[in-house]
Amino acid sequence: MIKKRLLFSIVALGLAIGCSTVPITNRKRINIVSDEEVLPMSFKQYDEFLASNKKSKDAAKTNEIKEVGKRISKAVDKFMRANGMSKEADSYKWEFNLIEDETINAWCMPGGKVVFYTGILPIAKNTDGIAAIMGHEVAHAFAKHGQERMTTGQLQQYGGTAVALATSGQTEKSQQIWNMAYGVGSNLGVLKYSRVHEDEADKLGMVFMIMAGYEPEEAVQVWVRMKEKTGGSSTPEFMSTHPSNDSRIKALKAYLPEAKRLANQYK
Repeated sequence: MIKKRLLFSIVALGLAIGCSTVPITNRKRINIVSDEEVLPMSFKQYDEFLASNKKSKDAAKTNEIKEVGKRISKAVDKFMRANGMSKEADSYKWEFNLIEDETINAWCMPGGKVVFYTGILPIAKNTDGIAAIMGHEVAHAFAKHGQERMTTGQLQQYGGTAVALATSGQTEKSQQIWNMAYGVGSNLGVLKYSRVHEDEADKLGMVFMIMAGYEPEEAVQVWVRMKEKTGGSSTPEFMSTHPSNDSRIKALKAYLPEAKRLANQYK
């Protein structure tokens, strides 16, 4: 009983200390992982990735990626410094690279390390499309989604331990049922959490691309093209880490007026 109470107390304390708000969207988040822990690992892993992958030799496209990234990261930096986040702004080490790979993907590591694959360029199609994708990826770093997901993983482990302790006096069959129920429920919870992050990055990214001087309507068209590319087929949304293409198109169309209002407010 003492171990159970101690574990629950530790988790509760962590939740209380790690509660904060995402700027602009005002979503409440839990993050018990510090930048001091994450960023050195992030920067090291990014360098290792670049060392083992082929950078694009297309100078024009590479420069376009870097220019769009520079403009959007400057908009984010300006926002942070104008809103009492100068120390946090100083911790970002923005970097943008184009990798020769046909995978339709782009990503951003904590601290502002961005990679575009050449395979996503037809989906981007133009500079505003690149800005839409760049804004989305930069938003993941801005909102600290990586740190939040690491926190979720830790709390999931704590939860599993708590279930094991709470059912320690029950029959083996009962313990198995509870552990299975927890495993399925927590995994679906993490998937939903990831979809929340994707939706938030879509919205923040639209705000950031407007602040940087790009046309936000192209963010909608990016997902129209993505839907056309995939033929509309996708994993059922409740079992996916990402919202469906149709959901994203609908959400971005609806959010466009608010994104413009916020961008003008924060310029």
